[in-house]
Order: sequence, then structure tokens, then C-alpha cells
Amino acid sequence: MLFDIVGNLIFSPVRLFHKKNKRIDDIKNILIIRTAFIGDIIMTLPILKPLKEKFPHAKIGFVASKEGCELLKGNPYIDKLYPFNPFWFYGSSKKEYLDFIREMRKEQFDLIIEARGDIREILFLAFPLRSRFKLSYGFGGGTYLLTHIVPFQEMKHRIEYHLDMARYLGCRTEGIDWAIHLTEDEKKRVGEILDSNKIRRPFIAVHPGSRLPLKRWSDEKYAALYDNLIGRYGIPLLILGSGKEKAIVQGIVKDMKHRPIMLTGELSLRELAGVLSGASLFICNDSAPMHIAAAMKTPTVALFGPSKSIETAPYGNINRIVEKEYPCRYGCDESSCHNERFHACMQDIAVEDVLEAVEDIFKELKLNLKSADIAQREVRVNVQV
Repeated sequence: MLFDIVGNLIFSPVRLFHKKNKRIDDIKNILIIRTAFIGDIIMTLPILKPLKEKFPHAKIGFVASKEGCELLKGNPYIDKLYPFNPFWFYGSSKKEYLDFIREMRKEQFDLIIEARGDIREILFLAFPLRSRFKLSYGFGGGTYLLTHIVPFQEMKHRIEYHLDMARYLGCRTEGIDWAIHLTEDEKKRVGEILDSNKIRRPFIAVHPGSRLPLKRWSDEKYAALYDNLIGRYGIPLLILGSGKEKAIVQGIVKDMKHRPIMLTGELSLRELAGVLSGASLFICNDSAPMHIAAAMKTPTVALFGPSKSIETAPYGNINRIVEKEYPCRYGCDESSCHNERFHACMQDIAVEDVLEAVEDIFKELKLNLKSADIAQREVRVNVQV
């Protein structure tokens, strides 16, 4: 609010003498800005196809974190990637920022879409760059730096929130495409990883981690769930995660009776996408891998605690959400819990709740899994992209 008060005082005289061009046309160069976080970057991808169809002759550039740009490689709707880790999210140096802006100012964009509605992204990235049109939401501040403000009326899924930007521009948003596009060599590499671990389809992939600790279930319940899944269905269970999550996984596995297959810390994000594309089911918390699975159309069971499934549930794929209704979740910042029962929204989720969701998805998929039958089946995993 303070920034907006000061900003409006400074920019009001400028706006009086500068008539805005409301009509967005003759677009040849578009830049999308969404730098953080991996899951949010992925949820921005559905706007690419509609933009390309609306402006078929325009080049589309995308500013994302360095890690995020790795996932965007090979996307048929992106003409150029601009990897950048801003200091306000990633603690990078101010010199990196100034060097990045200096290089970006050499380019002339017709339309910049700041996809987060974040005053820092608008002020430090969109504003310094040369563009005829600058578009974003206004609820995060910085509207005095935009030429076009997309109306925001209600809480909705973040993909719909992004698609509303495309709709504002007159784009059609049916039949979205937001997959991670792997090369043939990458598909082959994923197949080799699965083969070397003797993994055949059907298999279940699980990911017990999350960027924020409060989004995680307890280690004891993870262990009980994974044991139940292996014992009940008799199919391979793969535990996925980053190298930083190895300690979490080791703590879970030590309490298990059955032995899962651990690929924690062994996959790149792109390899993770390939493995998830071959999974019969993915079970996870609200996390970046959940959105990767949704983009790859993998059936998913997702556990939600402090975050809001209305905003970030798996989008478009077959899925089930497991959550408990606590009013405090809608005002939760996801980094600290102020409920009188600490972490109650996650603690109250029972192993049986998740197993019921798993069984429900298998019924929808018409997968009748029986251990005796599965042991005799050797179906090679087909990595789909």
C-alpha cells in the first residue's frame, strides 16, 4: 500500500500527459515473466499455446529461474528462454540483477506479461524493460507501472488465474498443452533408469517432500502408507525426491517392513518428469512434482494441509485430494502454524484416508491389481511425453 501511494504520486503527472494505447495489436515479441517457484512456473505454461494461436507470428520469450528454465527446454511454444534467479527470491547478487537488466534492455518487446501479480517482479523486471504494453494483475501493487490490468474477482485455481490473462488478450483457452517435452535421448535415459532398477509397469511413485515443511505429512504415516501399498498391491513403489530430501526418505524407510525402490537424489527434474509419465499413480504433498505429474497427465493422490487445493490442486488429470477442512487454512501463510493444535490440518489425515483415495482412482482407471497376478506380469514401462 505504501509503495502504491508513493508510486501513484510520482506517476500521476506522467499519466496525465501520456495517453495509453488500450488496443493491444501488432504484437511481434512477447515476454512472460514468472521466476518462482517451480510449481508456479509450470502452472504458467498453459497460457503459451493460446498466446501462440492468437499471435502466430510473434516470438515468445520466458523469464524463469535457472532451474525452471531447464524444465521449459524443448517447449514448442517458447522461442527463447531467459534464465534468471532474482535476489528477492533466491538471494542472488545485485550485480547479477543489473547485468541481467542491462542485457534485457537491448531487446524491444511489444508485450510483457508479468504472471505473478507481484510488485517486485513488476518494479524490478517489467518496468525497466522496453515494451509498448505491460500487463499483469493489480492486487499485489504496482499498477501505476502497467498499461493493462487484468481484473481479479475471486479465488480460483492458479492455472485459471493465468488463463484469465490470455482471455483478457482475446485468446481461446480450450485444449491447453502444458507438458514437459523430453528429447528422444532423455526418454531413452529414463527407460534405462527404470530398466536398471528392474521397474516394470504398473508401478506407484511417491514423493514425501515439499518446499515448505508444514506441507509435509509425518514420517510415521508415510512409512505406514508405503508398507500398506506394497503389501496390498504387490507392485513396485518408487520413492522420489531431491538430494536435499534424502534424510527425510531415509527416516521413512527405516520404519518400513517392505523395501521400496529409492531414486531420491538420482534424477534431474526432466528425468523426474519422464519417470512420472510412466507411473500408474503418483502420491504426494502439494509440491512442484505434483504439478509436473499433472502436466504429464499422471493420475495423482495429493495431500493438502496449510495450502489451498482450490488454488493449487493437480489440474486436469485424474486426481483425488485428501484434506481436512480447517478455516485457518484460508489465511495460512504456509510457513507458520497458529492453530491451537499445531499442524492439525495434516495430522488429522489418516493412512486409511489416503488408501481410500488410491483405491478410488484404481477403480476409475479399471485397474484390478492383485499381487499374485502382478508377480507374473512383465510389462515394460512406456515413457510418454
